[in-house]
Amino acid sequence: MSLLALAAVLDTWGIDRSVYHVFYASAVRSMTDSPTAFFFGSFDPGNSITLDKLPGFLWPQALSAMLFGFHPWALVLPQAVEGVACVLLLHVLVRRWAGVPAGLLAAGFLTLTPVTVGLGRSIVEDAPFVLLLLLAAEATWRAVERARLRPLLLAGVWVGVAFQCKMLEAWAVLPALGVAYLVAAPTTWRRRAGHMALAGVVTMAVSVSWMVVATVVPAQSRPYIDGTTNNSAYSMVVGYNFLSRFDAVGVDAGGTGSIDTGQAAHHASGPGPGMGDSVLKMFSPGLATQTGWLYPLAALGLAWGLAVVWRRRPGRTDRMFTGYLLWGVWLATFFAAFSFGSVTGHTYYMGVVAVALSALSGAGLVRAWRAWQRRGRRAWVLPTVIAVNVVWCLALTLCYRHFLSWQGPAALVLGVVSLALLGLRGTRLAHRPRTAMAGLAAGLAAVMLIPTVWSASALSPRYNQPGGMARVGPASRPGGGGPSRLTPARERFLAYLEAHRGGAKYLAAVPAWNDASAYILAVNAPMLPMGGFTGQVPYPTPQAMQRLISSGELRYVGLRHPPKKGRHHTALAPDAAAVAHWVTTHCTHIPSSAYGGGAHLPMLYRCDARPSARQE
Repeated sequence: MSLLALAAVLDTWGIDRSVYHVFYASAVRSMTDSPTAFFFGSFDPGNSITLDKLPGFLWPQALSAMLFGFHPWALVLPQAVEGVACVLLLHVLVRRWAGVPAGLLAAGFLTLTPVTVGLGRSIVEDAPFVLLLLLAAEATWRAVERARLRPLLLAGVWVGVAFQCKMLEAWAVLPALGVAYLVAAPTTWRRRAGHMALAGVVTMAVSVSWMVVATVVPAQSRPYIDGTTNNSAYSMVVGYNFLSRFDAVGVDAGGTGSIDTGQAAHHASGPGPGMGDSVLKMFSPGLATQTGWLYPLAALGLAWGLAVVWRRRPGRTDRMFTGYLLWGVWLATFFAAFSFGSVTGHTYYMGVVAVALSALSGAGLVRAWRAWQRRGRRAWVLPTVIAVNVVWCLALTLCYRHFLSWQGPAALVLGVVSLALLGLRGTRLAHRPRTAMAGLAAGLAAVMLIPTVWSASALSPRYNQPGGMARVGPASRPGGGGPSRLTPARERFLAYLEAHRGGAKYLAAVPAWNDASAYILAVNAPMLPMGGFTGQVPYPTPQAMQRLISSGELRYVGLRHPPKKGRHHTALAPDAAAVAHWVTTHCTHIPSSAYGGGAHLPMLYRCDARPSARQE
């Protein structure tokens, strides 16, 4: 209970100071308007276009906003609850596998890993995603114990629901779950294979359910699907959100109907050097400081556990063997996927890696401690792995020398004390239980001090603010977020549009999603964003724009100001350029003096149902 309380404090402290994640929060507000918007994940209140992802991860946030009102903290609260639930589930899983001490250690490691704290304080998709995969692992473990079909099918359901959060990434857990059941379930091979086939059918059915509905529902009865050139759920899921992540290894997503934007369009501002697509990326400071503090201890846990299994040759249904299969394949699969697939600098992807690292570290530390207690030839492993892990943590802190600089020396001192106490052999003092426990406690404190300090820094507004992008520590970007109030200039602009709306469905079409988000967040205004998340989506097309105007659903269109001489300007997508040309030649320009003018406002045009020639 104390670990759960600690996790709750780390995840919820300062939640009243939360900020909006502009893109996702705008969608959440729109999703609270109607069942259609909720199901499809509409970005705007007018249901014109979806998110560029499946909307499942935002469903809990939308429900929370419906229950508590649309506030920044209400959008963060579900992730905090999910983060605490992850700690509880990991404890249950590791306790069943490796015993109570290992379960407690694994839960503690996960609680104090910075990326876990960051997920619990964000509104990104990985908090529910990690929870759902842990639920799938728990169901699989119960299925393996007695070769039961029902919990295995439940595991398939959980993976399918996780698909609604992170799409094809959810299927990366299937090798771990499948190998564990196929190898270790106590029944015949034929029955195991049959059970897996049925579970696969369930997984597939639940996974593609949203895509099927989006495909069957007529395009005019649902929002346009962002990230695509063909309004296809398949293109968004498979092309835009999967194949485009592997462009560094020569995969072309454009042929699927995906927007081909390159990684720059996916916010490719990496968290530090060494972010090239290779295994080395996982050891770069930007990722390792959020997730990888326990790399040496987890590597020991996996390697030693597999070596023991190999030497003893237990039966295939052995519990320890099953656990090493599950967590080892889990870690290897996600480690490889993130090494060679672009994570675009977003460290929150690593939450699912932290789970396996924590489980293997907990089991490894318990095994090393028991070997030390036996005083055999493997007694040296415990002090060695403590020393190596402390050195690794110190190396990571060198990349951020000015962040709480006392933590490195303190960890070093604790490490030396631990090695001194654990190294006492052949003396009276060495046989005292309190001395041994003091050495273990000092070693554990040395290993976890630095990541704990990083995690605890989330309690300070200087280093973290709930509602952000799940980074914790000196490289985080606290503050910012979406506005809860409009600027005076935008208030005047909104008032003008409302006064001259003339019964239109939309107040105005605006050049990009971030032009619409301020009005959506503040007053849930029905703005129509053009171009989708990347600005490259062909929606609305010139023909669609003309239909909206002819039907009276749209009366005003905002366009970007032309760039000033010498200023860099990104070229418009072909459809956006065609829309801009049509608007400027067929609609009436509204001088900014009509609504008071102001910075960050687009050029406004009035487009009548029967367009007139352009007038200045």
